[in-house]
Amino acid sequence: MISRIAALPQTFIAERAARAHARRHRTMRSGARAGFTLIEAVVALAVVAVSLTAIGAVATTSARGTRSIEQHLALVETTRIVAATLPRDEQAALDGLSGEILGHRWRIALAPFFGSGIIQNPVSPWIPQTVVVRVRSPSGAVWGFETVRLQRRAVQ
Repeated sequence: MISRIAALPQTFIAERAARAHARRHRTMRSGARAGFTLIEAVVALAVVAVSLTAIGAVATTSARGTRSIEQHLALVETTRIVAATLPRDEQAALDGLSGEILGHRWRIALAPFFGSGIIQNPVSPWIPQTVVVRVRSPSGAVWGFETVRLQRRAVQ
């Protein structure tokens, strides 16, 4: 086999070496082209930007919803506090009461109860009253309810 290689002309060996060198050179050039093109990089950045925008929108909506729920809860709790501390007996005049708790303005209106088909018994020790409670939060939201309570009749 060594004798065969020795027998090959020098030009043939030089040609093979030149082809191998050219092949290596082409491989290096094609290796340099194995990266991303500018357009591919821009498209990838655009996809990332759209994804981040969508995630940011979801986070903002979630934060807004949480803040809204907290404000509503504070309004309901203030209304509950006002209703729980509703004055008894003669303390509450029929023209109503108003005040402010933790920045929430409240108003209580009392009126005689006139329901359909209900006849008040003059002998009864109880008088039904309509109670309307309204609370306005600092942001302007209003929460309230209307109920009926029995007020003890004043002793004459």
